[in-house]
Amino acid sequence: MFIGNHLSASKGYAAMGKAAAALDANTFAFFTRNPRGGRAKEIDEKDVEAYLAFAKERQFGKLVAHAPYTMNLCAAKEDIRAFSREMIADDLRRMEYTPGNYYNFHPGSHVGQGAEAGIDLVAGTLNDILRPEQTTTVLLETMAGKGSEVGRNFEELRAILDKVEQKDKVGVCFDTCHVWDGGYDIVGHLDEVLEEFDRVIGLDLLYAVHFNDSMNERGSHKDRHAKIGEGCIGLEAMRRVATHPLLSGRPFILETPNDDAGYQREIALVREWTE
Repeated sequence: MFIGNHLSASKGYAAMGKAAAALDANTFAFFTRNPRGGRAKEIDEKDVEAYLAFAKERQFGKLVAHAPYTMNLCAAKEDIRAFSREMIADDLRRMEYTPGNYYNFHPGSHVGQGAEAGIDLVAGTLNDILRPEQTTTVLLETMAGKGSEVGRNFEELRAILDKVEQKDKVGVCFDTCHVWDGGYDIVGHLDEVLEEFDRVIGLDLLYAVHFNDSMNERGSHKDRHAKIGEGCIGLEAMRRVATHPLLSGRPFILETPNDDAGYQREIALVREWTE
């Protein structure tokens, strides 16, 4: 199984790889720049080469880079959309230094324009920036549905995917906390939720899992992550997600409120379940 957590990219790829390995992880996620936006750190090609050699030696799985939270491709204000478009285009150029990995982003909030308008704006930007030659797969994240978020259900994600022209360059990241907070019962009806995902989107487009418990009851639309087994999803349901055969082979990324020791315990727990 490929299991890891979010790491800081401030020290470079090689340092992130070693930090992940120290936790017994064999993948990791990282923000492409400060989570609140701003300029990205310059790419050090020697650092990238060192990481790629390390990752090959350790048989790391796909990385799941994360766009900054400030990126909103369907914002009501044109200047925010333009800023977001420049950000994702730059990030995708940078991702090609570590080819063949995943770039995950929140579809954004339509801010009163309506979900249909938001869907059109997200798909329109992806059509502007995705290139046939790129090796990075861009992942839409399942959202909890707070405020005017786009992607609050499988149907909205499907609507975006349907409008994207470079269909082989896009997929979905399944966030357990968000799906639960969005109203899907992965505790009592995991099989049915995955069947619905397959019917609406297709499990072949589910590339990665954000593996988080939730501080809230199902359908709360609040998006507050909890440590594994310490939230409303609970330990047994999280175990069923981690061991479900329809989810095997994907990178599982922990976004739980933890320090390194906590992540190490959770990684060990998931390995105990799956190996």
